[in-house]
This record gives sequence, C-alpha cells and structure tokens, in this order.
Amino acid sequence: MAAWVVEHPGPLGSAPLRRVRRPVAEPGPRELLVEVAACGVCRTDLHLAEGDLAPRTPRCTPGHEVVGRVLRTGAEAAGFAPGDRVGVAWLASICGTCRYCRGGHENLCPNSRYTGWDRHGGYAEQLLANVDFSYRLPEGPPAEELAPLLCAGLIGYRALRRADLPPGGRLGLYGFGASAHLTAQLALAEGATVHVLTRSEPARRLALELGAASARDAYETPPEPLDSAILFAPVGDLVPVALGALDRGGTLAVAGIHLTDIPVLDYQRHLFQERTLRSVTANTRADGRAYLDAVARTRPQVHVQRYPMDRADAALADLAADRITGVAVLLAT
Repeated sequence: MAAWVVEHPGPLGSAPLRRVRRPVAEPGPRELLVEVAACGVCRTDLHLAEGDLAPRTPRCTPGHEVVGRVLRTGAEAAGFAPGDRVGVAWLASICGTCRYCRGGHENLCPNSRYTGWDRHGGYAEQLLANVDFSYRLPEGPPAEELAPLLCAGLIGYRALRRADLPPGGRLGLYGFGASAHLTAQLALAEGATVHVLTRSEPARRLALELGAASARDAYETPPEPLDSAILFAPVGDLVPVALGALDRGGTLAVAGIHLTDIPVLDYQRHLFQERTLRSVTANTRADGRAYLDAVARTRPQVHVQRYPMDRADAALADLAADRITGVAVLLAT
C-alpha cells in the first residue's frame, strides 16, 4: 500500500515527507485494519514533519484524524465488523494501570501512545487501530467533514472545558484555524459570546460569518474583558496578550502540543486578581464520546479544503504558510 512517512524531520523546504510502498499489516488480537477514506491535516503533523516534535517511531506515517471502513478485525476486537464506519483519533493506547488512568485522567498517562507519532497514522491507504480507542461514526456526513472532528474538534472541546467558561460567558479565541472554527460554533451553541483574534483576514471573515461578536488582529484588544480564552496559535508571544485581555478571575487555556517561548510575564498585569493559565494535553475517550454527542446535536459547519492523498506534502505546506481557512483534509485517491 502507499503511505507517507517522515523520512528526515526538518523544514518543509527540505522535503521531510516521502511517499513509499509498505506491506499491508495484519491486525493483532485487539486491532482493526482500516481502509482510509479521509484524514484531516493537523498542525501536530506539521510539528512532526519539521522536527518540533521529536519522532518516536522511525519513518512514522503522520495523521490522526482518520475516517474509514473496517476491512478486517482481530480475534478479540469486539464491537466492530468489516464494513463498519470508524474514526481513529490521536490517543491510541494507555497503560490502564497508572494512577492517572485509574483516576479518569488517561490523557496524562505516562505510557500513552499516539496515532501518527508512536503508531503509523492516516496519511496512507490503510492503518491499524486499537479497537478500544476507535469511534463508531454515523453513516450520513461526508468523511471529509467527520475527519476534523477527531482532533481539531476534540482538542477544542477539551480546551473549552479547561477554560472554565461560565454560562453565557465571554470567550476569546486566539488563532482561528481548524480547531478554533469548530470550538467557536460549540461555544456559540452553548450561549457564549465569542471574540476571535487572529492575524488572518480570511479567518476573521469566516469567524464573523459563523457568528462571532468581533474579529480582530491577534495582538489587538477585544472589545470587552474576557471570562475565558483559548490560545490555539502556537505562538508564545500571545500568552501575555491573552492573559492581559482576561477579566478578573478569568482563565486562559493553551491548546497546542507545541508552543514557542513565552515572554516574561508581569505578575500584576497578567496573573494577579486570580487569573489562571492552563495547558491542555490530548483528550480522554470520554471527551471523544461527549464531543461526538454534542456534534450530533449542534451540527457544526466544517469548512474544508480538500486535497488528494498523494498531495499531503502540499497540504502541509499550505498549512505552514497560513493558506488554509478552516481545515485541510486528505481524501483517498
């Protein structure tokens, strides 16, 4: 089968991705062999390709927003049958025995493994997935609209919960790409006022079309103090900017897996008056189920730029250059 691999991590100009042929693997006892229909393109894939995330599997295939069909099941992979529609997300496995797993915080498991980082991901014709970390998906929506929900939507859902937005609160979103445009719609459906702050003019237009109360440059001040904010842009310089926009008692959640250095904070201006700074780490399967249930109720608009699977390198280049409004998705060819 054809698959993309990160051959030599480095700048995209050095062509770190390479398309190769790889034998089709047989599923283990609790695995599914999945034929990929669509795979979302995440900024984490870009960090892996460029070396911001150290590779954990040699020549790993990126991609962790996968929609496909079950081809074969392992002997102990109950709950799925060939032909079933399935989603494969970022969290691929946990130890199940550590205090984090036992306490309902499996996203913090020190032995957690991830699709497209530890296990080969969805930039391929097929992949193997752990049945316990696979999601049953509805038949109706197009695959390219479901794929971004499995990471962009999921991490936005967890970030929104980590941001402690009060009912009817004022939410600021810094950066407005794949995850933020889905998170904004969920927050709006829950009654929030949403202010978007991003350097991209097309993204600002999209934010207003989706119902944001305002859309300004990332370094501008929102029109009112914020109860909560989420930083999606991997730009550490924006941490003090977002903290400074919070009202007393407000919370900033940082949603990315990678962030450039944070400048020195001024305690009185950025943290005093009980402002809170939090990180967001992956998600739990309970998050996944809760978010997919919420999506079924709210039916967000997913703004997709489609690419054939054989142009994954071009999709990543467009993501790196901020040429994507919404989310890029690779489609089986």
